[in-house]
Amino acid sequence: MKLTFLGAAHEVTGSCTLLEACGKNILIDCGLEQGADIYENCEIPVAACDIDAVCVTHAHIDHSGKLPYLAALGFKGKIYSTLATQKLCGIMLRDSAHIQEFEAEWRNRKAKRAGAEEYKPLYTLEDAENALKLFNHYGYNEPAEIFDGIRITFIDAGHLLGSASILFEITENGETKRLIFSGDLGNVDRPLINDPSIPPVADYVVIESTYGDRTHGVRPDYTEQLTEILQETFDRGGNVVIPSFAVGRTQEMLYLIRNIKEQGLIKNHANFAVYVDSPLSVEATGIYSSGLTDYYDAETLDLLEQGIDPLRFNGLKLSVTSDDSKLINFDESPKVILSASGMCEAGRIRHHLKHNLWRADSTVLFVGYQAEGTVGRKLVEGETTVKLFGEEINVRARIATLAGISGHADKNMLLDWLSNTKGSVKTVFVNHGNDGVCDSFAKEIEEKFGVEAIAPFSGDKYDLSTGECLEKGKIVRIEKKSEGRHRADTVFARLYAAGQRLLSVINKNKDSSNKDISKFADQITALCDKYDK
Repeated sequence: MKLTFLGAAHEVTGSCTLLEACGKNILIDCGLEQGADIYENCEIPVAACDIDAVCVTHAHIDHSGKLPYLAALGFKGKIYSTLATQKLCGIMLRDSAHIQEFEAEWRNRKAKRAGAEEYKPLYTLEDAENALKLFNHYGYNEPAEIFDGIRITFIDAGHLLGSASILFEITENGETKRLIFSGDLGNVDRPLINDPSIPPVADYVVIESTYGDRTHGVRPDYTEQLTEILQETFDRGGNVVIPSFAVGRTQEMLYLIRNIKEQGLIKNHANFAVYVDSPLSVEATGIYSSGLTDYYDAETLDLLEQGIDPLRFNGLKLSVTSDDSKLINFDESPKVILSASGMCEAGRIRHHLKHNLWRADSTVLFVGYQAEGTVGRKLVEGETTVKLFGEEINVRARIATLAGISGHADKNMLLDWLSNTKGSVKTVFVNHGNDGVCDSFAKEIEEKFGVEAIAPFSGDKYDLSTGECLEKGKIVRIEKKSEGRHRADTVFARLYAAGQRLLSVINKNKDSSNKDISKFADQITALCDKYDK
């Protein structure tokens, strides 16, 4: 049983780990990197067609976003997840493919005018559809034998609708080992979904560390905070613009606003409109409201039993088309606008910022993490002007944050979750955290629990039967790349993956007839001669 860490190693995004067991190659997550990269990630060391399965912890793009790319390279195995994850991936992977294709079309218009080479998207909508056909779902706490000697169980991780930690029970040479991947663990007492479930005991644990160096502090009253911001802004005659992640955070905000309306907490503006202006957000909200009761917490189930939709209320308006979006800014009454993207880097939110940032009566409310260098981060840190669509916009609106709201467990919650697995744990691997955080959290685990804790880098490979580190990855820090360099690296990655696939096909044809092998060899030689420089 071997583990190779590929993505989210000393970084927060791009989760991907390779498990080799019982003669099978299994990926745990296959995510896109988002934001600035810190280290170069190793390529998956086996051809896509030789990967037997992918187990997905949840639908966020940094955990699922490269599944279409894997399918484009020849992966035809099964993808295992919960039903809610499968449904959310259905909209998120299609949306990601659309973005990839749109960006390629835009870049190629520029490239054609400049006489530059064609830009190819990482994957297409067809690739996304092919990946989605491979999904198979299981419920929480429903053990499933996916291969001889390999059984998986999804356990509620409390991070997103359908999010899971995954327990592997692997039997090799008559001995069974238990390995658990935490996935992203959720904060507690959040709307709609349950707190993370208590994990079982395990021999090995792979745990995330997004907030492995800090705590969220005393839990504030989100309803009270939001009510104060809405009331003050509406009294000034302004709008509350909320940049919000389309899946998860938007639905939590709708839950809070429905509660505020139901209790009549806003005075003199009780019928205020709430616009959800993002096709992806609208689709995701539809999935949240589609009867997936196995994933809801007790409070949400109680509302449903009373015939109350926890995400819908009077005054809710869903904007899908671009014309719908444009009309919002012709509505002069005070209102809430929920739009993506959550960090203001793309999407319709940028149009709403353009129409509201300069207004002293309006508020821009941030309800999620803002990565360094993003428009959202600049606004939170007090920038007085930002550039949108080539125009400098003066920031006169109130910039506010909903304090304490987070979808991730903090350090103490992570340690508490881990404490339930410690009975027989031999080694804990720490990933999905910023560079220094992985190391500091691993050290804290060793000091608190007296077990070995390792923060691997991309390319590090471990034999879990012996505890030996078989390979160390190259630790290469990334200089900020130009657009052209990034494009070249992406194209070369496709070439490298194609070469891996060719080698796999060669190995599978070793028992073919001499005549067929000779013909195949001649074809490869001719191809090499053509490109050998």
